[in-house]
Amino acid sequence: MHSHSVSSDDSRATVEQYVKWIQVLRKRGHTVDGIVLTEHRKFDFDKDYSDLAAQYDLLVLKGSELDTRYGHFLVYGVTEALTQEIDFGDVRMDARALMQAARRHDAIALPAHPGRFGIGLTDYIDQGESFDDVEIVERFNGGSRPGENERADELCDSHNLLGIGGSDAHLTSHIATCMTDFKASIRKENDLVEALLSKEFQAIWLKDVLTGDAST
Repeated sequence: MHSHSVSSDDSRATVEQYVKWIQVLRKRGHTVDGIVLTEHRKFDFDKDYSDLAAQYDLLVLKGSELDTRYGHFLVYGVTEALTQEIDFGDVRMDARALMQAARRHDAIALPAHPGRFGIGLTDYIDQGESFDDVEIVERFNGGSRPGENERADELCDSHNLLGIGGSDAHLTSHIATCMTDFKASIRKENDLVEALLSKEFQAIWLKDVLTGDAST
């Protein structure tokens, strides 16, 4: 649900390296059905990973991770109309406006690593900001430092929020460290948005998927 390829400015992993590494994880008995590439401050309309996905029997979807004045937000179901309304490169955008615009365009935006010190949603709530549209946050983040996922846990519990899991991978071996287990069948970005809106999912760690459960 949260990964970065070399299309992002701070990642060293290619999409092919990710999908090949997932084959290693599968051989070790883990269930990984798909990944979402959430490149920083952009959406790659021009990139098509369908051939690679078919070759390795893996779902490869695309999203975005955007900077806002209230921390980073993951966006799923990105459309051209959304990118025309919202400047994805604007690092000072209002997160509330982003969330509302996303829903107008049948997409969804939610806070990434809300427990991250200094830039997580938790800090902004502690400063008195309110975010009425937030119902889901990234509860488990594979790139978080000690204490940050715990803060995300506390945020979910105290505000009755649902949580997804994402690896926040920037290196090949980091992919799928945290994932999201969905009840719905997902084949495209719109399915992912609907699955999130259904609220039937849970954040999980890689070690927990040694069965046939579907996860992205």
